[in-house]
Amino acid sequence: MSSLPPADALPSYLDPTHLGPWGVYLQQVDRVAPYLGSLARWVETLKRPKRALIVDVPIELDNGRVAHFEGYRVQHNTSRGPGKGGVRFHQDVTLSEVMALSAWMSIKNAAVNLPFGGAKGGIRVDPRTLSQSELERMTRRYTTEIGVIIGPSKDIPAPDVNTNAQTMAWMMDTYSMNEGLTSTGVVTGKPIALGGSLGRVEATGRGVFVVGCEAARDIGFDVVGARVVVQGFGNVGGTAARLFHETGAKVIAAQDHTGTIHNEFGLDVPNLLAHVAQHGGVGGFGGAEAIDSDTFWALETEFLIPAALESQIHAGNADSVRAKVVVEGANGPTTPEADDILRDKGILVVPDVVANAGGVTVSYFEWVQDFSSFFWSEDEINHRLERIMRDAFAAVSHVAREHSVTLRTAAFIVACTRILQARQVRGLYP
Repeated sequence: MSSLPPADALPSYLDPTHLGPWGVYLQQVDRVAPYLGSLARWVETLKRPKRALIVDVPIELDNGRVAHFEGYRVQHNTSRGPGKGGVRFHQDVTLSEVMALSAWMSIKNAAVNLPFGGAKGGIRVDPRTLSQSELERMTRRYTTEIGVIIGPSKDIPAPDVNTNAQTMAWMMDTYSMNEGLTSTGVVTGKPIALGGSLGRVEATGRGVFVVGCEAARDIGFDVVGARVVVQGFGNVGGTAARLFHETGAKVIAAQDHTGTIHNEFGLDVPNLLAHVAQHGGVGGFGGAEAIDSDTFWALETEFLIPAALESQIHAGNADSVRAKVVVEGANGPTTPEADDILRDKGILVVPDVVANAGGVTVSYFEWVQDFSSFFWSEDEINHRLERIMRDAFAAVSHVAREHSVTLRTAAFIVACTRILQARQVRGLYP
């Protein structure tokens, strides 16, 4: 008997029952398909990445040993413009994850109407085990390996988990050396000295704050005095917490890989940020009590901001959530099952593809500034960012009311419509 699968069998990464991150994305597309009208004939375009590259990244370690790491770069869709998306260094990076993240970038860029497609990259590595020089060699080799498909008009990487402005500087320099010219626009999130944009570091957290305020206005409560619970206290969660704190909200709990802390009267956010900068996390902060994770998710709050990794709100804890608004600072922090539970509980979820789009929006500003060699002030950047985020939230909120659907489904309706309209009018080549 033949051991081959049936001719019509789907590979695992296309199978919606294979619920890795890619399977979650496929379920989200299936939910939105009935709202696409005549564009639904193109929906399979959204279910297949345009290009997926797996590369070997060999480097010589400081001790002379040669180590090999597996790297990825996935371009999900480029119908509306060049690929755009971050590069993450993490020990749990998988092809399924990178594919899903690239697809969510397609949706995110279209939802806020940026002229980009979606892409994502990563290396399966624990960067804490490498020295700075080893990280540099790995980054440069990875950039060389994916250099055949990236470029300022093809695919523009950016920082993500465990990568930063220095990583982008190495990538920009490596690409430039290989091309024989200085190409500042090949990556975004660079140091200011290399054509980076003011406002980029805080952009994602600022976007989370802006759409959180818009959501509060939409359902009718005041941000001043509102309670805020934040998971993840890096650039995204920390910045959002600071902006909510400065506006008069009360950040009552925070969680990251070092611990979970709570103070019902409000955390001293400036001191907590200083503690995180010094100690690497919220654990051990003196102005709060330690609590367990189950208690954290069950805290009564106006805003819950998951700003860490994906699938943090799931079927096992969603029913205990007692928030008015969940603002997704992370990518994919809520599973489809949890989404349904939160909807049935009357909790408004501002989806990641809108809530955390501030980073890619300022990345777009950086890309534009690099092409024009004309740079804007930080006030101008923040003003443009806030306008784009408010407009995006308003458009998605309007579609949600029009179709009586969640904000996530509405964001996918808006984004998928824009992507598939571009696909349809471009046609198929050849």
